[in-house]
Amino acid sequence: MVDTQYIFDNPVTRYPKVSPPPEEVPEPGSDADLRPPADHGEASYVGTNRLVGRKAIVTGGDSGIGAAVAIAFAREGADVAIVYTPEEEEDAQHVADQIRDAGRKVLTLPGDLVDPAFCTDVIARAVEDFGGVDILVNNAGKQVFCKDIAELPDDQFDRTMKTNIYAMFHLTKAAVPHMPPGSTIINTTSVQAYLPSDVLVDYATTKAAINAFTKAIAAQLAPRGIRANAVAPGPIWTPLQPSMGQPPKKLPDFGSQTALGRAGQPAELAPAYVFLASPESSYVVGATLAVTGGMPTP
Repeated sequence: MVDTQYIFDNPVTRYPKVSPPPEEVPEPGSDADLRPPADHGEASYVGTNRLVGRKAIVTGGDSGIGAAVAIAFAREGADVAIVYTPEEEEDAQHVADQIRDAGRKVLTLPGDLVDPAFCTDVIARAVEDFGGVDILVNNAGKQVFCKDIAELPDDQFDRTMKTNIYAMFHLTKAAVPHMPPGSTIINTTSVQAYLPSDVLVDYATTKAAINAFTKAIAAQLAPRGIRANAVAPGPIWTPLQPSMGQPPKKLPDFGSQTALGRAGQPAELAPAYVFLASPESSYVVGATLAVTGGMPTP
């Protein structure tokens, strides 16, 4: 018998269904211009001091999942460096304000993660400003749909690989020497690693590779007390989707294929990253935590 003194959130209706117009916007897209707007937890995430004293780097921290993670980390007590492209400065400053409002230090690092030298500089600057780094979230990603492999530009395939995989490698390689026992690495993969879309060949390929990288590096680093895991989001409403991430005709029904019948919001991803960053997940190593709205994963 249900105790009626408690009111539970129904996950089907907790957030409204996203039904954006079938319109493309230029890459990389902007949270400030996203319609309908995304929820990063600004008005809802309440921290419980699970990351006090921690020093985090979040790539793609200006918008979408990265923004929600950065805000949640700060409210849990961590100082946070966010990495983003210069075109996303407006979004980045909004997130930076949220981090400052939480009473934490913020470091904003605009640049291009395709450049290995910039990846190395990201780690060096975080170590210099924060005195170290013990959480690395490799979240930045490139996703551009293409309906025919014969029309998939070589430079797009190359840049998707370098943004989604190479940058993760360069950042992890540079960060590990600075990470003490108890540190964590969290990589963003995707349901696309398991259920690849025929119009996201390059993107889905990178997300499967991220899963393999995570498991391999987790086994290598675990004896040092450094845990590596991944989060696999399902269809989440972010600027990535209308900025060439999905065919425009699919946007009005984005997320409807999930068991919950709707797209997820970035705020619904943040707790997964907090869990994997915190000591509560101390026995979780090399795992991929699926947050897919019910879309099946192995």
